[in-house]
Amino acid sequence: MALLLTRSDVAALLDLDTCIAAVEEAFRLHGEGGADTGVLGIHVPQGGFHIKAGVLRLGRPSFAAKTNANFPNNPAAHGLPTIQGVIVLADAELGTPLALLDSGEITTLRTGAATAVAAKYLARGDARTAAIIGCGNQGRVQLRAVRRVRPLTTVRVYDRDSGRAEAFARELAPELGLRIEVATDPAAAARSSDIVVTCTSAQQAILDVGDVAPGTFVAAVGADNPEKQELAPALLAASRVVVDVLEQAATMGDLHHAIGAGLMSRGDVTELGQIVAGRALPRGSADEVIVFDSTGMALQDVAAAAAVYERAQAVGRGITVELTG
Repeated sequence: MALLLTRSDVAALLDLDTCIAAVEEAFRLHGEGGADTGVLGIHVPQGGFHIKAGVLRLGRPSFAAKTNANFPNNPAAHGLPTIQGVIVLADAELGTPLALLDSGEITTLRTGAATAVAAKYLARGDARTAAIIGCGNQGRVQLRAVRRVRPLTTVRVYDRDSGRAEAFARELAPELGLRIEVATDPAAAARSSDIVVTCTSAQQAILDVGDVAPGTFVAAVGADNPEKQELAPALLAASRVVVDVLEQAATMGDLHHAIGAGLMSRGDVTELGQIVAGRALPRGSADEVIVFDSTGMALQDVAAAAAVYERAQAVGRGITVELTG
């Protein structure tokens, strides 16, 4: 028997704090060699599909495969979400399917959770100001997640749609008890911020070397396929670069563009899992600029889906189906 869990089910069962803890454990296991992961991407004219799969040796060895569609024009053109998809969770010892889950809520939360984990280990302990570039739903989750690990006081936000940035500020300032200012361009938001998060669909760099101050932690979230780019190769080359999964970042993240420009190689970077597992050093100095190239690790989905499944079983939520009947 397997559980069918809708997006509303997942939203009711998975909170951000639980997701951050699950994702941190996924990075730790990855750093210790207790995990396997892979990705497949297929592009179509209006967007693309990717399949991300992984195995985590949790209390119950778990496998999950996520099929996501990413169609950036959907909200404006069709009133549909940008990201739609499903996750299959299975017992990795027996191969038995355990659950079929809507992927939207998990994808959104685990992406913010990954930034929170990276900021916990890599942002300065005295970081108080942040910039969020890209004020969609992911931007909101990113700010909520970073707020969990650093006591922010001031946030600068930017979006190509200034109205969306203003709505972001109106909504989140009272919710999080922060001063939120709308910036005129990405560099203006980033230059005086201790933490910078880019979560856009940009296909050209929006930040360069002179746009971030010494000691800044930059989380680049948007480049999840080879055509996307948020950071100039020179910025990565001048920084310490940490990635979620090296193979992915080298082929589809901002690191991909730095390698293509001949400014970096795979040997120049560290995987976040190595840092979480204590096998690599976190921040080296207060002046070090650190870039986290976040391409979206399948193991984040495995950990989050497993947490949702366990909670669903505990509270009796979801529809039970017999897939082999």
